[in-house]
Amino acid sequence: MDKKVEILIRSESGILPSYETAGAAGMDISAFLEEPVVLQPGKRALIPTGLYLQIPEGYEVQIRARSGLALRHGIALVNGVGTVDSDYRGEIGVLLINLGEEPFTIQNGDRIAQMVVSRFVSVKWRQAARLQETERGGGGFGHTGK
Repeated sequence: MDKKVEILIRSESGILPSYETAGAAGMDISAFLEEPVVLQPGKRALIPTGLYLQIPEGYEVQIRARSGLALRHGIALVNGVGTVDSDYRGEIGVLLINLGEEPFTIQNGDRIAQMVVSRFVSVKWRQAARLQETERGGGGFGHTGK
């Protein structure tokens, strides 16, 4: 089932987020820049997209890194995965960091991240005196071995 989401596009190019393949979960989103941004190694920048969304209640948009940019250039998201809430109406910005060794130039229209629309469940906390036991228990990082 396709879910319709209202979108405003400020960029003159009108680049809509798009799925690049039929099985893709994430839609590529592009930079909306008046001039190129050079991201020096170890530096970060908020890159505008010119996109404004009206996300349906009960959904969120996750902004994720593009694996090709990460592999080839060390370009990542500062916050790992960004969350856009359904009540946010501002411009979608992508907070990029250059973890590579060379400067990286971002041009207007470059695909800089991907966006995944996800359903979520809101919860209410109920304080407990103890939790049910499981086989795993409190085993954390690396508890199952290699």
